[in-house]
Amino acid sequence: MRVAMSQFAAVIFDFGGVITASPFEAFNRLEAERRLPRDLIRQINAADPDANAWALLERAEIGRGEFDARFAAEAKALGHELGGADVLAVLAGSIRPGMVAALDAIAARGLKLGCITNNVPESSGPAMAADPMSESRYAEIFARFEHVIESSKAALRKPDPRIYLMMCEALGVAPGQCVYLDDLGINCKPAAALGMTAIKVTSEAQALRDLSQVLGFDLTREPA
Repeated sequence: MRVAMSQFAAVIFDFGGVITASPFEAFNRLEAERRLPRDLIRQINAADPDANAWALLERAEIGRGEFDARFAAEAKALGHELGGADVLAVLAGSIRPGMVAALDAIAARGLKLGCITNNVPESSGPAMAADPMSESRYAEIFARFEHVIESSKAALRKPDPRIYLMMCEALGVAPGQCVYLDDLGINCKPAAALGMTAIKVTSEAQALRDLSQVLGFDLTREPA
């Protein structure tokens, strides 16, 4: 195995919105189907971000049943009808093959791989798979990481800086030796503040270009 010729020793990935398509795309489809304002779900989840229903669920402080009711109450406070169970039903995203190929290429260069995912308890795997087939496909991807931190098991969620430091400790690296990818700027900021090189992901192509530039080798080729 070749050793990466760079300052970096590890690449840490978010899952939803990075390895898979963004859940926000699914949220927008649900909003359109229900004739709700676009980005309503994001608005609800951004309000009181440390103590709202979404935050409590991702830290496993409440179960799905209580989340359903709490989220519905938060939506109703904004004048809309939407249950939390409906939101959870559309969470799982489609896998981005170029990102999976990048995982293999990065590992082949000798860098460590980690994943920090905000997920919910009582879900089907770290990626919250919707069915057994998806769960199996996701399991194959998670097997590529040396370490995975799930918010629902760690009782911490991004953007709490402690969750990034937990990953560094597990991988045996310093923050300055890490590249971190996430589709949310709010989650990239604490990583950068700790000394990580943070990449905000807006698309698969953009992520692969930016990561190639940072690491110094090409990850943009089409997967075989």
